[in-house]
Amino acid sequence: MSPTKKTEGFSAEEKAAMKARAQELKAEAKASKNREEGEKAVFAAIAQMKDPNDRSMCKRIHEIVTTVAPDLMPKTWYGMPAYADKDGKVICFFQAASKFGVRYATFGFQPDAKLDDGNMWAASFALIKLTSAEEAKITALVKKAVR
Repeated sequence: MSPTKKTEGFSAEEKAAMKARAQELKAEAKASKNREEGEKAVFAAIAQMKDPNDRSMCKRIHEIVTTVAPDLMPKTWYGMPAYADKDGKVICFFQAASKFGVRYATFGFQPDAKLDDGNMWAASFALIKLTSAEEAKITALVKKAVR
């Protein structure tokens, strides 16, 4: 029998994300759905991103999502920019690569996004760079998610 390796628990980044989420839940409980406050929170989250590539990609994704799906409410979710439906359920989100020290950012969708395509479909996408091709794919996915 090999000795079992003891895990060290959550990383500092994971703990920070959980703390941010707890603060978001408190703010949501106090405030009504307010687009202006959501925008401020999203832009503050973008400004805190360590990597300039993360910031620029996230700004562009914000523009795409708010143009393609203007009914989605900007907000933060675990400290990252996200977009929720009228019931407050997150539909899509951006996660900076620098948030957890990984090599790519992520644009993802939650279960309430209408992306179903048979028995299996992608719900999260790795991003290293945004070109017009990726922007077109994101646009199509967001349109499908909110149809």
